[in-house]
Amino acid sequence: MKRLLLLLVISMSMTTQAQHKRHTTPPLVYSVENTVTKAAKQDLLPARQLPVVHELPDALQGVKKFGKWAARRNAIGQLIQHYGIGKKPTVSMDAIHARMNGDTLVVDVTVNGETLTLRSEIRYPETGTPPYALMIGTSGIALPRQLFEGRPIATMVFHENQVNDYSQWRPHHERGEHPFDRLYPELQANGAYSEWAWGLSRLVDGLQKLGPEITRIDMASIGVTGCSYAGKMALYCGAFDERIALTIAQEPGGGGAAAWRVSHTLNEVEDLDRTDYHWFLESMRDNFHGDSVYQLPYDQHELCAMVCPRALLLLGNPDYKWLADEAMLPSAQAAKKVWQQFGIEDRMDFSIVGGHPHCMLPESQMPLVQAFIDKFLLHREAETR
Repeated sequence: MKRLLLLLVISMSMTTQAQHKRHTTPPLVYSVENTVTKAAKQDLLPARQLPVVHELPDALQGVKKFGKWAARRNAIGQLIQHYGIGKKPTVSMDAIHARMNGDTLVVDVTVNGETLTLRSEIRYPETGTPPYALMIGTSGIALPRQLFEGRPIATMVFHENQVNDYSQWRPHHERGEHPFDRLYPELQANGAYSEWAWGLSRLVDGLQKLGPEITRIDMASIGVTGCSYAGKMALYCGAFDERIALTIAQEPGGGGAAAWRVSHTLNEVEDLDRTDYHWFLESMRDNFHGDSVYQLPYDQHELCAMVCPRALLLLGNPDYKWLADEAMLPSAQAAKKVWQQFGIEDRMDFSIVGGHPHCMLPESQMPLVQAFIDKFLLHREAETR
């Protein structure tokens, strides 16, 4: 009888452990840029041999358990780099030299005998105690200052022209002539979004290498945000760096969260044929123009899904038709299924609201944005809806 009771206790203990393992909540953020570093290579077919798929591809591809998601996420990232934006190279921490010059973070990245220097001032809050949460703005922060003022959140701007100085509004270099290209001449066909994502990750490297004692920044509480073309930038940066706890992509438009397959069916929007190809591989337009878009082996909802299990908030503005929010809505809905699959749907949301100028957050969206910042940067328990 004693043996029977002992076996019963052991069995119940093992069952409880298994149940606990199954229901363990996925992490909010990671301490490394990529949790998968040695994934199996995919068979990346030539574009013309890819199958025609009219529906949005299934981001999960049969993944049901969170333990399998990391490999699937990595596979999506490989597709996006190969067919869409170009390679985002990995960098050893040995290649990073960081220092603080007053409140300015300075990061030297040395690759192939060439050094690229990034500088960004950190604006520290006047309340709270370090280490502080940090919101990084890609090219700037369009979100209202009141979301950060009087709160224990530091802010910083990623000056993307230090990596790739392409601009739609000012003189710029061409492919192969950017600062990034000195370090990686073999990647001069890259689109700007892979290079900008690389650059933001190097700033995070610098913060990580110096540590919170020097930077006064909490590495588990870093967010990234941007609007319009910088909203796309924020989305790529957050998707491709797992140290980013919160990504807020504000009005990112086509090539951001809007699904290419859906925007192809719309008029007068930024679709795959009508976007700025300094941002992407020119081969993407050659390979997937027109109805060939249905051979693209991924779509932008999968870029969004790469943020999972971390937090993502997408903000749209339907008054600006060019932004293709009609294509962002089904994309966001498809992406959210990934968070739902793992029981963490509260970490992803989207809001498409008109009646305001481009990149000027309306009051109606403020509570949702505030809730995401509170919950995922300040770790204050609050409902996001």
